[in-house]
Amino acid sequence: MPLSVLTPPSPALRSVHAALKSPTAVRGTRTLAPALATGPAGATDPLPVHVLDGVGAGDGPPHAALTGWRFHLAAEGRVVAAAEARITPDGWAFSHFSEGPYVASTQRALRQAESLTARVQPRLLSVPELYMVTLWLRTDPGAAPESGAVDPADLLVPLVPAAPGISAHRAHRAGDLLPALRDRLAAARLLGSSA
Repeated sequence: MPLSVLTPPSPALRSVHAALKSPTAVRGTRTLAPALATGPAGATDPLPVHVLDGVGAGDGPPHAALTGWRFHLAAEGRVVAAAEARITPDGWAFSHFSEGPYVASTQRALRQAESLTARVQPRLLSVPELYMVTLWLRTDPGAAPESGAVDPADLLVPLVPAAPGISAHRAHRAGDLLPALRDRLAAARLLGSSA
């Protein structure tokens, strides 16, 4: 079933396009710079990026705050990198290009999500306390991009590399995975305090 993909803010997309035209911004990327030498890269797969705070806090749903938009950058028919725009006090601004395992892993997770029977809204959910990113599949396909309420029925697909003990590329109900992440974080803190 097709995903219910959100439309990114125009200023966020413009900031990424401007960065793609900047030789200084592109120079540091190993895969993007050579790909741009053969032609322009297109920004695809717009995903709002949310940061999950309070995973280790007591009961109740943690809050996910919208912090940016990530776009995959395709050149010569393949995704070669990602670009992120962040919200600032002055509006949307280009943040950074990224390469590495999260780009391919996100592509794989999006393909998996397309095979679901229910219509879902794809987002990225970062869990900084565990150095982990998931593809967040909202079961409410009409939710606003800034809505940060994680419903227990939502699906979370951990990307590679996932936190130890968490299966990557397996869709987990948020109501099941979030308590497991809380336990993982509590165990890590316990080990850290006894060292």
